[in-house]
Amino acid sequence: MTLRRYMQLDVFADRPGAGNPLAVVFDTDGLGEATMQAIARWTRRPETTFVFAPTAPGADYRVRMFSPQREVPFAGHPSIGTAFALIEAGMLQSRDGEVRQECAIGVLPLSVEGEDASRKIAVRTPKASTLEVADRADQRLAVALAALPESALPPALIDGGRRWWMAEVRDEAALRGAAPDWAAIEALAATTESMGLCAFARADAGRDYDLVVRAFVGTNGTFEDAASGAANAALAAWLASNDALPGRDGSYIASQGREVGFDARLQLRVDHDGEVWSGGRCRVVTRGQIDW
Repeated sequence: MTLRRYMQLDVFADRPGAGNPLAVVFDTDGLGEATMQAIARWTRRPETTFVFAPTAPGADYRVRMFSPQREVPFAGHPSIGTAFALIEAGMLQSRDGEVRQECAIGVLPLSVEGEDASRKIAVRTPKASTLEVADRADQRLAVALAALPESALPPALIDGGRRWWMAEVRDEAALRGAAPDWAAIEALAATTESMGLCAFARADAGRDYDLVVRAFVGTNGTFEDAASGAANAALAAWLASNDALPGRDGSYIASQGREVGFDARLQLRVDHDGEVWSGGRCRVVTRGQIDW
């Protein structure tokens, strides 16, 4: 019998069931890559993370991230959720409001604000770059965008650790009511080596968020992401490059996941150096052990 400490939580949420689920395994002695992948398949969470001692100078811990299908080098919600879980488990303390995570793409800082249930964590995401700006009539995009009425910004392919096509939609109602063409999104992801399509719209007046986001994943199976820190960070970089950020002072709140039964809130910030921070609150749902 090998009991390993385990936690499951919702990321970008203040209550159970609202955010993006994450599983965290703390005790990783003896776990090889194949076993970690098997555990990730078993949890059936969008990602499962495994915590190790750091190997890079300045890092507080090292994390490996697995979807049910494969290991991923970086993702936003696993980064934020793992840091939150380590603090909740008493295994990590912030220094001057910061912790440093080692992952496959290097060492990334995370900011920590508040305590207990009000704690907010944000990761400084990899610097994003614009790979391509396209026309909606482009044959790779036209069918995927047919159900999404256009707005001001053109579609763009952004790489922020993961590649996403960004497409602005006319208004909140049009985006929330849109039915994705999954075959077209899957073809778009395959032909452009991207995750798929991240569609966004300005929120209606009076909302407690500034932007509505829907992320349609077309690789390794098709599904709508409940809340994607990496996709939202890439979107923030694209908006900043066009002087089109919502909110004020480079900070805004995005709503994501309502169309698939969730109700996440992601807090995005573009700092004075142009770095994008993606974060929010977390809620622990399960604490215990797995026998693996």
